[in-house]
Amino acid sequence: MKQKITIREVAKHAGVSSATVSYVLNGVNKVSDETKERVLQAIEELNYQPDFTAISLSKRKSNMIGIIMPLVNDSLSPIFKENHYFSELLSGVEYVCRKNGYDFLISGISKPEECKNWVMKRNLDALIVLGKFPLKVFKEMKTLSTPLVFVDSFEDYANLYHNIRINDEHGGYLGTKHLIELGHEKICFIPNGKVDCDVDGQRFLGFKRALAEANIPFHSEMVIEGRANSFEKGYQIGKEIAHDQQMTGLFTSSDITALGIMKSLNDHGKRVPEDISIVGFDDLMISRYSSPSLTTIRQDVFRKGAVSAETAINVIENKGLEPEQIMLPVELVVRSSTGTI
Repeated sequence: MKQKITIREVAKHAGVSSATVSYVLNGVNKVSDETKERVLQAIEELNYQPDFTAISLSKRKSNMIGIIMPLVNDSLSPIFKENHYFSELLSGVEYVCRKNGYDFLISGISKPEECKNWVMKRNLDALIVLGKFPLKVFKEMKTLSTPLVFVDSFEDYANLYHNIRINDEHGGYLGTKHLIELGHEKICFIPNGKVDCDVDGQRFLGFKRALAEANIPFHSEMVIEGRANSFEKGYQIGKEIAHDQQMTGLFTSSDITALGIMKSLNDHGKRVPEDISIVGFDDLMISRYSSPSLTTIRQDVFRKGAVSAETAINVIENKGLEPEQIMLPVELVVRSSTGTI
C-alpha cells in the first residue's frame, strides 16, 4: 500500500517550508501568488490529500453542519424509507451547503450526552434541529457554544434561537375551506399525531377556524389522530373509513398519509373524488404523479431546507446575530383528488 503523502513532502517538492504549505491550505494571506501557485502545483503533482480534521481543529472551524432528526424505534431508517418530506428538505440543505463550501452530517436524537459528544467529536460549526428537541438534550447542548437553528420546533426555548416554520394554521384553514367551498360539510381532519401540540395543533386550529367561519359545528368524531406519518398508516385509515357513508371530505396533515388513504379507498371500492375528496399537505413531488393527482397545501419543502442551511451558515460567519423567527408561506394547489359533492 502506498504511504500517504505528508505536508513535509509537499514542502520539499515545492521548495518551501511546511509552514508555507499550511498557510496555503488554510487560506492565510502570507505568501505571494507565485509561491501559492508553486505549492498548489506540488499538491496536484503528488496527489496530496489534506487532513481536514487537523485543519478544522487548528482553525476551530470545520465547515461542517450537523442535522439532528427524531429517531423512530431508535433508527432513522423508517423516516427515509417512508417519508419523502425529509428527503426533499435535506436536498435543500445539501444544495446550499455545497454552494457555500460546507458539508453536513445527519444524526438522530438519542441520549443527551451522546448528542453532545457527537457535536464535539465532529467539531461541528452549527446544528440544524428538525422537529422536536427534548429538553434534556437542549440543556446538555447549551453547555456548548455551537449555534442552533430550529426547524418546525414549538418548544419555548426554540424561540430564543433562529427558528424556521411555515404558516401551519393558515394551511389548515386553506385546505378545509377548499373542501367547504366544494359543498362538503362531513369533513374529517387526519393529523400525523395529536392535535393539541406542535405542527398538527396549528393545522387543527386552521381546520376549526374554517368550520366556524362556515357555521359548521365541530364534533370530536371529525378527527382521527395518533397515527404516524406514513403510507402504511394512511392505508390502514382508508380501510377503516371506507364504509363510512356520511364522510365526503378528508383533510390530512401530510401527502404521504393522503396517498395511502387514496390507495386504500380505491382498493375497497371508494372513488376519489367522486365518493370522497382528499386534501394533503406538503406538495411533495410524488403528489403530482398519483392517480388522481393530489390536491394539497403547498409548502416549499426544498426551500425550507435551503433557508435552514442559509441561516446556519449566516450564524456561523456572522457572530452575534439576533435570533430571527422565519415564517414561510403556504398555498393551496388544486388537482384532481377534490371535487364537488
